[in-house]
Amino acid sequence: MEKLFNIQIPGELKTLLGKTNGTNDSNSCPLIWSTEQIIRENLNLGERIEDTYILFNNLLFVADAGNGDMFGYSTSEGFIKQNNIYVWNHKNNRRKQVATSLKEFVEDWISGKLSI
Repeated sequence: MEKLFNIQIPGELKTLLGKTNGTNDSNSCPLIWSTEQIIRENLNLGERIEDTYILFNNLLFVADAGNGDMFGYSTSEGFIKQNNIYVWNHKNNRRKQVATSLKEFVEDWISGKLSI
């Protein structure tokens, strides 16, 4: 995934994908996508330029809200400098930070503390 997108993946995401290859919520819906789904969803949105994919709206998406909105890390020049998780609103193309880490995102989404 790192070579395909020309980006360094955060340790917290590498660890989760290495142990579980994604997670599901209590209804067996994907909470954090599998490696394959992360690749597929980001490729579907990205533009192919000289064998390197430019990430859509400078985000590496790792989950969705089930309504068209997606969650991901902010990217810049091949790096994810912070573990913050953002939601991208598909209707207005805006994004906002919703968690300071993948763990916080998962906990808040499952508990209902995070809603969009």
